[in-house]
Parts: sequence; C-alpha cells; structure tokens
Amino acid sequence: MSETPSTSFSMVHPTSSGDLVPSSRHFSLTHPVVAKRISFYKSGDPQFGGVRVVVNPRSFKTFDALLDNLSRKVPLPFGVRNISTPRGRHSITRLEELEDGESYLCSHSRKVQPVDLDKARRRPRPWLSSRTITAHAHSHHAAATTMAVAASPGMRRAPRRLLVFRNGDPNTRRVVLLSRTVTQTFEAFLQHLTQVMQCPVTKLYATDGRKVPSLQAVILSSGAVVAAGREPFKPGNYDIQKYSLPARLPGISRRVYPKGNAKSGSRKCGNWKVYIITSDLPNSGTSSQIYIILYGQHRSSAPIYLYGMDGTQFQDGHKDNFTITVGDIGMLFKIRIGHTNSGLSPSWHCKEIQLWNRNSGEQFYIPVQRWLARDQEDGEICREFPILNKGEPVLPVTIYEVYVATGELWNAGTVANVYISICGEKGDTGSRQLFRSKNSVKFLRGQTDTFSLEAVHLGKLRKIIIGHDGIGSGNGWFLDDVVVKDPTTNHEYSFFCHRWLDQGEDDGKIVRELYARDNSIIFARQKLELYRRETWAAESWKFMKGNTLQFYNRLTGGFVRLHPDGMVDARGEKADKYGLFDVVFNKGNICILQSHEMRHLSLALDNGSVTGMASGGPSTELRVLCQPNRCALIESALVPGHAVIFDRQGKTADESSAGYADLSKEFVVFVKGVFLNSAVILLATSLRQALCLQPDGSCSGVGNQSENSYWKVHKISSGICMFESVKNARMYLRIKDGQCDGMGSGDTDCHFKIERNLENASVSLESTKSPGLFVGLQSDGQAKPVIYTKTGNVYFYPQVIKLGRENPMGMSASSSQEKEKIHESKQQQETPPESEVKHSLLSSTANEIRLSQSSETVISEDKWKILVVTGNTGTQANVTLWIYGDEGVSGPISLSKDGSEQLFLPRQEDEFQVEIRNIGKIYKIRIGHDGTSEQPEWSLQKVTMQHMKSKKTLDFTANVWLSRMQADGDIVCELPVVKGEQALFPLVRYCVDVHTGELKQAETESEVSLCLYGERGDSGIRLLYKSNMPVKFQRGQVDIFQIEAVSLGKLQKVLLRCEATDRTQYWYCEKVFVRDPSTESESIFICERWLPFMSQGIIHSEIELYPQEMQINHQLKTQEEANGKLLPLFFSFNHLKYFFLSQDYFSYTIYSMFLLSLNNDIKIFKITIGTGIC
Repeated sequence: MSETPSTSFSMVHPTSSGDLVPSSRHFSLTHPVVAKRISFYKSGDPQFGGVRVVVNPRSFKTFDALLDNLSRKVPLPFGVRNISTPRGRHSITRLEELEDGESYLCSHSRKVQPVDLDKARRRPRPWLSSRTITAHAHSHHAAATTMAVAASPGMRRAPRRLLVFRNGDPNTRRVVLLSRTVTQTFEAFLQHLTQVMQCPVTKLYATDGRKVPSLQAVILSSGAVVAAGREPFKPGNYDIQKYSLPARLPGISRRVYPKGNAKSGSRKCGNWKVYIITSDLPNSGTSSQIYIILYGQHRSSAPIYLYGMDGTQFQDGHKDNFTITVGDIGMLFKIRIGHTNSGLSPSWHCKEIQLWNRNSGEQFYIPVQRWLARDQEDGEICREFPILNKGEPVLPVTIYEVYVATGELWNAGTVANVYISICGEKGDTGSRQLFRSKNSVKFLRGQTDTFSLEAVHLGKLRKIIIGHDGIGSGNGWFLDDVVVKDPTTNHEYSFFCHRWLDQGEDDGKIVRELYARDNSIIFARQKLELYRRETWAAESWKFMKGNTLQFYNRLTGGFVRLHPDGMVDARGEKADKYGLFDVVFNKGNICILQSHEMRHLSLALDNGSVTGMASGGPSTELRVLCQPNRCALIESALVPGHAVIFDRQGKTADESSAGYADLSKEFVVFVKGVFLNSAVILLATSLRQALCLQPDGSCSGVGNQSENSYWKVHKISSGICMFESVKNARMYLRIKDGQCDGMGSGDTDCHFKIERNLENASVSLESTKSPGLFVGLQSDGQAKPVIYTKTGNVYFYPQVIKLGRENPMGMSASSSQEKEKIHESKQQQETPPESEVKHSLLSSTANEIRLSQSSETVISEDKWKILVVTGNTGTQANVTLWIYGDEGVSGPISLSKDGSEQLFLPRQEDEFQVEIRNIGKIYKIRIGHDGTSEQPEWSLQKVTMQHMKSKKTLDFTANVWLSRMQADGDIVCELPVVKGEQALFPLVRYCVDVHTGELKQAETESEVSLCLYGERGDSGIRLLYKSNMPVKFQRGQVDIFQIEAVSLGKLQKVLLRCEATDRTQYWYCEKVFVRDPSTESESIFICERWLPFMSQGIIHSEIELYPQEMQINHQLKTQEEANGKLLPLFFSFNHLKYFFLSQDYFSYTIYSMFLLSLNNDIKIFKITIGTGIC
C-alpha cells in the first residue's frame, strides 16, 4: 500500500446523493438493541492497530454486510473474506458467534497467520499517518534558516506543534508544543494535556475516531488529536486546516501577503468538484479504494477517500464525479492519487482527472493515462501529477533514484515491506513502498538496492522517513544509509542511519527520521571516522598492556620484525623470534611496542624513519588507527601523519619513495596466547555480534558481545581445542550429523582445529572428526557446517575475556613479570609441563569473567573435601552442588566419579574433592539432582565441607526429601552456614503468585521455571511444579508456588522461562508477585508478554523482569486493632491510593470526617468507596 492515511479532516459527498452532507443519526431508545463491541485485527500484521466495530442488528443485518464494512477498514489484497479467532483455529460464519469485548482476525483467505494482539494494541502502524507539508517562513532569509536547521540533525529544532481538541467540542482547542519536557513518556504527556485542557485526559483519538495509543503515534500523527477522558470518541467537525496558520511553498507563488493584510477569503474552506475518468482498456476498472490528496501553496489536504453509494465507481470507461470539502490549501500545484490495492481486481488504469474549485471557479485538467497496479508498468499504485499552467506543468515530474544500503551485520536483511517518504522544500512524496529493486531479492545483508520513485519535483531535499511494517519472521533490519539522486539537478543527498530498525534491538523503533547531508567528500570522511571508532571498540583489547603482538603486512606477505641492530623490515616468518612485540604502555590508542626478545629496544618512528630505539622516549610512543577492514595503521604520536610504511620488498619507506600501489601501511594484528587452556573468549562474527548458544541448544552468530556469548577454551593438543559455553556449563560447540550446535558433551564431535587467517586476523574452526567441514553462518546468522571457501561466513574474530594457562612454548598474554620468569626459564632450557584441565568453569559470575588482560596475579584455587550423607532413600540421578560466597559463586559442580562406584546409596557417605576459586566467605550452598534415572527420589541428611589445608569444616544439616512426588515437589534445596547454632542468613519460603493473562490461548502446558535474584545471590532456576490449582497456568488464573531459599535480601529481578516446543503452547504471563514472609514485603514484576518471544528472528524462551515502583508496607495488627480501631495499613501504586477507614466511625445518621494525607501534585478526578473484610 503506497499511502495509508490515519486522519481525514476532509469530507467527500458523491454527486449522485444530491450533495447532501451526512448528519448524525439519533436512534430511538424505546427499543433497546443488544450491541457487541468487537475489535478486528489484520492477519499476520502486528503493526495494524485494529478497528473497533459495534455490531448490532441495526448496523449489520447480515454477516456479508459486516465483511463488506471491514473490507473498507482493514487493508487486505482481496478484502475481508474470513474472520477467525486470534490463533486462527476457528472461523466465524455468523453474527451470533461474535462475542462482546473479544478480538478477531481478518484475512482474505482461509489461511490465517496468528498475531500477537498485545503488540498490535500497543504499537501503532508506522504508515497509518500522512504528515502535512511543513510550513515555511514568508521571507527567503527565514526559509533558508529553516532549511539549515532541518538539514542539520545536530542542531536544536523547534518543538513540533500539536492541535488538541476536546472530545465532542471542536470549538475548545489548544495548541501544544511537543517539547522534550512533556514527551518523556505517554503517561506524562496525558497528564500535561489534563492541565492544558483543564479536564481529565486519559485517551487520545485521531480526528477520524481511531485511537492514538502511544507517544510514537502522537508524533507520527497529522498534527491534530482529540483528547478524551473515559468516555468514547464523539464525532465532530475537528477541522485542522481551519486553525492552522498559512504558509507559502517556495517557488510556487511570488505573491506574499503582509501579516494582518491577508485576503479575507484565504482561510475559508474550499468546495471542489472532482471528476475521475477510468480508461476503456480491458480490465482497467478497479475494486480497490481510491483516494486523492491536493497540495497547495499553504499546505496539503488529508487523504480523501472517494466513496460511492452503489459500489459501481471506477469501472471501465466510466466517469465518476465527487464533491469534496477541504481546508484552505492555497493555490493548487499538484495532486496525488492512489488506491489501497484491495479487492479482487485492484489494478486500475486512470485516463484523466478534472478539478473544479467551486469557490474560485478555477478549473484544472490533468491527463493521466497511467496504470496504478502492482503488475503493470513500474508497479506503483500511487502517482503524482503537477497542475498545468497554460498547458505547461508548474513543476516537473522527476524520477528519483533511491539507493538503500543494508548493513553488514549478520541477519541485517529483512523480509518486511519497507516504506519511504521523501520530504523537500515543495512537499513530500507520501509514504511509498520500495517495491521493485534492481536486485532479484531485496534488502539482503551487505546489499545496496536501487529503486525508482516518481514524484513531482520536491526542490531541495531535507529529510526522509523510512521504516517497515514488521511483518515476517525475519523482519528486523539494519539500515546503513540511503542515498537519493535528483536527476533534475544531478545532486545526491545522503541520509545516514547505521542503526537497527527492529523491535528487539537498539531502541525498538522500526521507523526512523533521517536528515539530508551532501554526498560529498566531507560526509565520506565523517562516515569513515564512525566506522573507525566502531572498529577500535572491537579491536582495542589487543593493545592492552601485557599482550604480545605480531604485525602481518599483506603486501609483503611477512611479519614486522625488529633486529638487534635496530633495523626494521616486514619479511619475517610467523615463528621469527624478532617479530614479537610486548605492549608495555597503553593509554587510549597510544602504546609502546617493546621487542619481546630484546627488552631494551622498542619500535619507534624517528624523523619519519622506522627503527628500534630505547623504550620511554617520545619517538617510541605510537598511535594505533584501526580501519574498517580490521587492519591497523601505526603512526607517530609525536608527529601525526608519519606512519610505519613498507614497500613490496619489505623495506621501510615513505610515501614519496614509490608509487602508492607499491607501498603498504596497513597491518593485520595478531595476539599470542589467545587459545590457551581455560581461557574465556568471544568469537566475534562482526564488530557488534558474536557466536552464542541459544536456549534451544542451537548456535547463532547474531548474539550480543556479552556474557551470554562467552566460551571457555579446553585445549586438547597443539592447535586443537574445545569450546564450552560459560553460561551453560557442560554444553560444547560441536558438528554432528550435518548440524552445528552447542549440544556437545565434550567428545570428539567437539574437537576443532584452529585455522588462522593471515589476511584479517580471524580464525576458522574445522572439525577434526569431519575434516573439511567448518563452523559457518547462514545469512540469518544461524550456525551450520560448511565447506571452507574463503568467504566471511567461516571467519570468527577471537577476543580474550579471561587469561588462560601457559602453553609449553611459554607464550601468553600474561603480565610482564610472568614473562620475565618465562624468559629466564627459557635461557636455562627448562620447559614447564603442559597442564590439561579437565573440569568445567566453576563460576558463571561476571566478576570472575571480566578479568582484564593486565591482571598481575593468577587466581588461586583451594581444594575442599565434600562429604555427602544420604538418608534412608538413595538416588541414581545426577547430583549438582553450588557454593556461594560474599565475593562470588562456584557452580554448578557435578558430584560424580569416573569409576563404576555407585554413589548416594541409602545411609552411605560419599566423598568428593573439588577445587573452588576464591569466592570469599562462604555463606550458603545449594544442592540437588536433575530428577532423571529410575530412582529420582533422594533423602539428603547432611553435607560437610572441609578445607584440605586449614582443615576448616562447615557442616550443613539438611534432613530434606528431594522428590517431585513427595513434600513440596522440589528437587533442590539451599542450606545456610551455621555459626554457633544460628544460621548466618535464615531460610525463607518465598510465596510466588504467577498471573496468567486474559488473552485468548494464554494458557500453556509447557514447563515454566523461575529464578529469584537479590542482594545476596540467587535462588537458582526452579521449576514451578506444585501449584495451589489443580491445572497450572490457565487463562486468567493465579497460580501460587513456594520457593525455599536462603534469604536473598531485597529482590532485584526475576528470571522467567517457558520451554514451549510448539507455538500452540506459548504462554502469556501478565505479572509475578513475590512475598517475603520474613520481612512481610511484596514485590511486583510486570511481564505482559508471550513466552517464548521472537527478536531478530531468534526465539527467546526466557525474560528478565525488574520490580515496579510499588511498596506495600504492613505493620503488625493486634487483635484489638483488627476488631475495630483504625487499621494502620497504607497501599500506594503510582497515583492510585487506598485508605482503610475504621468501622467504629460509621453509624446510622452520623456524619464522619477523616483527614487523609495526599501529595499536592495529585489531581483527583474520582473516588471509589466500599466495604471489605479485614
């Protein structure tokens, strides 16, 4: 759809009806009619805001009449032909089947695509708005100033003006400035309107009655809204043009009326006669809805739909005439006509358009002779035509060339419908779908698509509005930039974006407003600098103090090396000892590179010459400039511009010594010791993304560069490693059965050979079990086994997060002190033994992972002996232990042994030895089993921890039954450290209320888990197993669970997980209440969304919820207080306040007075009073 309007302040009257203006009807109340208020949404389109329809026997006598009415309101290719329930399971065929207050989906066929109704209700469609033309000043100076401000996004622009009408009273109106102060949130804006309109404002409507649900919809509106309280929308003559100030479009009319001397009739509404002649070609008529927009020197009209009374308009060879009423638009200079591409045969061939201004008597003839059809000519369904003056157009028709560049990030492409609106001095193009690209497939990753957009010439371009409709599984889009070429002036305009248009990324917006910049050398430099900053953010870790580096030159094919005599060349081999450099100083992007072999020499630039000099001098301070291709330039920090340059023979040179093609100053930087044993690394797939493990066990290259994407290195032998997920212990990257995922168990399927790529410092991971197969990425970022073809889908850029152990060669990214010791041991020809670490990473906390490369000490490990005493019932399930200290946590620790020894038998004591990293003072443990095997039940009697060196002992008395079938159904328990018969922190049985939403199909049979996070750690992920209800998680139901854990202190967040394997089992959670009986405090965590949910084409089964600003303070009530005295109970939530009043004060014919404490800034608009039981 090229143009889908949101607001219409114009009226249309078919001439056949006698030019009568419709009047509101007043129905008799003597015969009440049962009315159903129903919401209808578009199949597969979460961006369509829905339409509300009142259904009763008077409005719709048949079901077909309802379908015809919805076809005019819901944009579908062939109209509304089917109505179904939200998930598409049941079709509605009779009016009686519709339920009051419910929501339904509209489609043009039996096949229905489900829609997240919660998202559809909250987000407005981005293309349901048609902005009026920007008003301009009356002088060339003011116009130039306005254009300069609009073209410079860095400068402050004047706040936009919004015309606000009172609901049902068009004469009461106010002009509001949309400044940052009043538009922080939608709720704050409504409060501001309450003060401005001097009446309660809780809802906003467009002037045609459709609801404006969000702040974004306000900003995208046509400039006017209707403010209402809790009452429904009241129709009225909300004429936006009548109250808008006139403005002149440059280049249309030279006549400027001074302020106060405008013509008396210049602001009157105009009545127009419109004649539309359809061609007599075969199948030139249309079933679609036709609209027209008039552009004048003052402003444009709203889109005006040309409706008829009998439905026979726009047929082959017909001439249809209409009378329309618009505001004062000034001198007409162009029109836009289009249709909604709906109905069975939407294609339309228009012959000509005739316009007659009935006020001024002016007549205009516009020859069209064009198809408006997706399958004809250029595929456009919207066209613009200039007005003819003495047979010549007042403005030329221009075919703009639009170049849209999709970013290089993985999954950056989109399958959604993309729309653009170009705005200039002389109006805008309206929102146009970018339909036909010169590429066979549009908007692919790293691709530039070219489109042609025909419009009346806009003059100098100022901005574009570009976005997509959010439809499709891979609808997220990373837009790099847009270039628009004006062939009339041969000028190019650049619109830089470089951001996501994705509801699950960045700021969640799918529509962006971009301002024009000249496509000049200056802009290209600014763009290059931005890419350099991004690259430095991704590559700066390499230049941390303590790292050992190598510099590869692609022109010479060798490594940079510093000889003992101070000479420097770029002809070294990879194993050349003179090609290693230690970073001994680092400040920003300035560093000192000291020879690893000769510590008295450092790489230096002295008077433009590359040489070796003593460390510490200003000539040894070098500045690193990262390029977008991940190469680095090395220049003097003392004399910027003097760079390290080599010729083809690897000799040092300067830029004047040879041709540019024979010189190179770009270097690929390698860090030694990246894949040491037990190192924690990122495998970056782009400057912003990394390989990560998904909740379903698959791997994707579109993960954020965060802790979720960390991998622990397990070195098998030289050049062969395994990669274990840090977040999900004992899950390894693997290639097996034609799949690449993270479900490995550590066997040979998980062994990968590290192939280093000299051209870009990346690595490729080749399976040792299936030689020739590499870990690769598809276009959507999903990992899969591929054959190596030297393409970017097998390149991973490692980044060290935590240092590993030394390898046999003694090279690492460790501190300089450790390197001195290694250097001394090498001189004595002593080789330290290789250490193979078999155990998994014991801690998943961020503090342990975020160790920088400049650490001066290696984390020490303590050995502990763990004694587990089983009661009368043993288990064969897998037992896991977590140990919590005040500085971190160790776990999960698998309590198992390599032999065939049977563990956890009845009345047996099992002993284990574990190594625990420094976690500070231990205050609790968590122990449990996974509920597998034939004997999942377990009676745990006691756990004892004994330090191997100090013999310090910690006793944890349990006496608990860990079974799904017994007690409370929990298979995990927490035990606090006891000091002198008193626990350091008490055990608390948290009461968790889980509210399932009221939406259709909100219930689920899937497993739901929850984890509580507080000041003192977490409760661990717990399966919500036993509820107070016989069937859990039913629609509109509140399930109550109990979770026992050592007191967490003040709760900080909740992690909620729903493992649904089928879309029919998705779950809609409304909120979660958590009560702490030890402090009598409650916390509320609002969810209000479906689980799992999709973001950027990836399904996420868990979500983190944070507490709302809600406090419920309870004080202990004595029996006397509960029986009649004033109850000291106060509840506060936002601006809703409850006060409990004593029942002693209410008697017959008694007037009672109470004093209540309220904030001064609260404006009361209603109260609710009632009785209850204490």
